Amino acid sequence: MRITHLRRFGLSAVLAFALACFGMAQPAGADTPDLSFTVDQPVATPGSTVSLTMTLTNNQATDVWFVYQSVQPTWMTTQRKDLKYSFVSCTAQGAACTGTGTTGLGVDYEIPLAPGTSRTVTLTYQIAADSGCNGTIAFYSYLYYEYNNGQSTKDGIHNTPETRVACAPTTPAAS
Repeated sequence: MRITHLRRFGLSAVLAFALACFGMAQPAGADTPDLSFTVDQPVATPGSTVSLTMTLTNNQATDVWFVYQSVQPTWMTTQRKDLKYSFVSCTAQGAACTGTGTTGLGVDYEIPLAPGTSRTVTLTYQIAADSGCNGTIAFYSYLYYEYNNGQSTKDGIHNTPETRVACAPTTPAAS
């Protein structure tokens, strides 16, 4: 009777080990994120211009046929009423932008997006000269796309890098 318990325990241990090993494997497309961001100035002063670059990459085995993406300021950014900025341009390779000012923006990608290919969008915003400082400007992006002839979907919220708005250095008064 004791041998049966050991066999059950041994079988359970082998199954748990196999599941743990196979469960840790990453899918092939996990090397490149679906949506990646870079910001050219992690620290800026009032009056500066900041460029936020977003790259959408199709990591699927089939074409992407529909994409919806929005870009919104984070809650912390909206709570700092003294931080003043506005979007001044949106340049895109294979995409178009909608929306202006400090409100949310939409990005319309040229589709289909073949497997392994990317589309890049650069949003440029101007920090007002009279903006407050010692705060951060950051955005989040909701991304939804369909692939596999619309049979499969993927979505998620992605956070952009922050730009810290530092106070402009004061110039000493001439004596």
